[in-house]
Amino acid sequence: MSVNILTFGCRLNAFESEVMRGHAEAAGLSDTIIVNTCAVTAEAERQARQAVRRAHRDNPDARIVVTGCAAQIDPLAWSGIDGVSRVIGNVEKLTPAAWAVDDAVLVADIMQVRQTAAHLIDGFGTRARAFIEVQQGCDHRCTFCIIPYGRGPSRSIPMGAIAQQVRTLVANGYREVVLTGVDLTSYGADLPGAPKLGQLVRRLLAAVPELPRLRLSSIDPAAIDTDLWHAIAHEPRLMPHLHLSVQAGSDMILKRMKRRHLRHHVIEVTDRARALRPEIAFGADLIAGFPTEDAAMFNDSLRLIDEAGLDYLHVFPYSARNGTPAARIQALPMAERRARAATLRAAGLRRAAARYRSMIGGTVTALAESATAGHSETFAPVRFMRDFEPGSLVTGRITAADATSVTLEIA
Repeated sequence: MSVNILTFGCRLNAFESEVMRGHAEAAGLSDTIIVNTCAVTAEAERQARQAVRRAHRDNPDARIVVTGCAAQIDPLAWSGIDGVSRVIGNVEKLTPAAWAVDDAVLVADIMQVRQTAAHLIDGFGTRARAFIEVQQGCDHRCTFCIIPYGRGPSRSIPMGAIAQQVRTLVANGYREVVLTGVDLTSYGADLPGAPKLGQLVRRLLAAVPELPRLRLSSIDPAAIDTDLWHAIAHEPRLMPHLHLSVQAGSDMILKRMKRRHLRHHVIEVTDRARALRPEIAFGADLIAGFPTEDAAMFNDSLRLIDEAGLDYLHVFPYSARNGTPAARIQALPMAERRARAATLRAAGLRRAAARYRSMIGGTVTALAESATAGHSETFAPVRFMRDFEPGSLVTGRITAADATSVTLEIA
């Protein structure tokens, strides 16, 4: 074993794991396991701790380095776990110097960071889709969220560096790139001229005409700018799939979460996007059982799934994070939170299955992520009738669908 990385959490972590891999290998590290943690929920932290303990049990002679948001927020807790050799902060982990020293804990105050460096990587191992960091950190303070304390203030990568990274990945065979960030729609506020995300999308597609497919990770429904609306309507290489950071469908809960949108804003966004691009699909994050959520408030979230047409759901039972305002409010019983989450997931699965059935007879182009499966432009899971090279774009007709995917047949 040389360098093995275990990645938890978001797509930004996936990108950063590849940056770390390059730095660790350049530093000559061997027999090293890097655990890139997530702090968004208690369950995410539990899984990372479990992975650390398993890695130590299975590889007792390996050096285990813990990094990521959970490690940034509470480095001493992670350094105290048996087998952990080092804890490295979220800023430090992306610097070559951090991998050339041997400090047991190398974690600075991330709230003082005001810039983020661009990082050039060649690929993503066996992944067919590439994730590109364009923005870091968050200046908002949603009452349930601990992530700003793991990522620091919002800061952006200049457009030229992003275009250079995308060109490199396309030259290396990648056909789809996903722009990622902690608060993606805050892109550019700290750059000269304060360009917005939509301007980045339009300029990037113009600068890299050889890129077939561009996709966005999670965006805030309250912050879609004019240029992004234009791109949704007129840029066919921008995939017709938006994942919205919705979190709840009750206005009262959204206000208590300190979100910047209300339920009618979500519906307005999805209605407007469908008017511009009828085939577009929507994913959404939803939190079940936020403190003070009663049955009527929960029902508002449940109804929003159909009213806004949310097809692909990421549902989480509310998880109290120490240090957040919501953690000071009496939580609902965990059994109730889990039951509400299951109800939301079931509603999402019904909508997804209906979307898959509606695709029968249509033509799609899927990115092959394995020999036999991939995702369409709208991010519908696609099964192939024969094998294709991972990373290739496969065009065909949808001939069948079930509750989880569609079947693509090549003429």
